[in-house]
Amino acid sequence: MIIKEKSNWFRMLFVWHGSVLPEIFPRLVALLLLSSLIVYFRGQFFAYKIPLNPTPFTLIGIALAIFLGFRNNASYDRFWEGRKLWGALLIDSRSLTRQALTLTNLPAQSERVVFFTRLVISFAYALKHQLRRTSATPDLQRLLPLDLAQAVQKVKFKPIRLLQEMGLWIQQLKTEGQIDSITQAAFDHNLNQLSAIVGGCERIAGTPIPYTYSVLLHRTVYIYCFLLPFGLVDSIGWMTPIMTVFVGYTFIALDAIVTEIEEPFGVEPNDLPLNTICQTIEASLLEMIGQEAPVFPARKKPYWAD
Repeated sequence: MIIKEKSNWFRMLFVWHGSVLPEIFPRLVALLLLSSLIVYFRGQFFAYKIPLNPTPFTLIGIALAIFLGFRNNASYDRFWEGRKLWGALLIDSRSLTRQALTLTNLPAQSERVVFFTRLVISFAYALKHQLRRTSATPDLQRLLPLDLAQAVQKVKFKPIRLLQEMGLWIQQLKTEGQIDSITQAAFDHNLNQLSAIVGGCERIAGTPIPYTYSVLLHRTVYIYCFLLPFGLVDSIGWMTPIMTVFVGYTFIALDAIVTEIEEPFGVEPNDLPLNTICQTIEASLLEMIGQEAPVFPARKKPYWAD
C-alpha cells in the first residue's frame, strides 16, 4: 500500500508515483493521437462525416458518472471491510497473547507461552499467504517447530489448521487445571473471532464484483472516450484533443482505480498493507512475551508498495 506524505495543492498536480497514471498513460496517448487525427480530418471517416454533437455525450456522461460512482462505492466497501477485518485480527491477536500471559499460571517466557504466541503470529502470516495465493512455507518454518510447520504446509486452509492447534493448546491447559471453564470460554471467544475474520476475508476474496457488470462499465467508458472527439470537433476545434484526454483521464483512471481496490488483498500499490500488518502483529506479540522484535527491512520514502 502506498503511504505518502501530504503535499501542497500544486505539487499534487504533478504526482506520478501513487497514481494510476503510469498504468493508463499509453491509453491516454492513444486517445490523444486519435483525437488529433479526427481534428485533422475534421471528423470525417473515409470521406463520411460522423454526425455527432456534444448533446448525447452529455446525457451518457452523466449516467456513466453515476454508474462509475456506484461501482467505486462497491469497491471501496470491499477495501474498507478488508481493512476492518485485518484491524480486528491485530486486536484479537494481542488479546489472545495477553490472556495467555495473565489468565494462566505460565511464566511469560516459558516454552509453552512462546509456542502459543508463535501460533498466533503464524496464523496472521498464513492468512496473508492464503489470500495472496503465495507460499507460506518460509514464514511457517521460521516461526513454528519443524514437524508442525510440515504438517501445516500439507493442508489447504492453513489458518484453520493453526486455529485447531491453538484450541488444542487451550484444551491441554484446561485438562491440566491451569485454567477453569470460564477462562477457557474467554479464550474460545477470541478463537471464534479469528475464525470469523478468516471467513470474512474468504468472502471478499472469493466473491468479486459480478464480472458482467464490470465488463459493461469498462466497455462503456472506452467507447464513450473514443467517440467523444467526433462530438467535440465541430464545436471546439483544435481544443478537442486536450478536452478528450482530460475527460478520458477522469473516466479511465476511475475505472482503473476501482478495478485495483476491489481486490484489496493483492500486491497492487493501493492494496492493503498485509505485510506491514503481519510485521506489526509479530513485533508487538514478541514484545509482550519479553522477546526482541525482529528488524524488518527499511521501507522506502516517501511511499512504498506492500
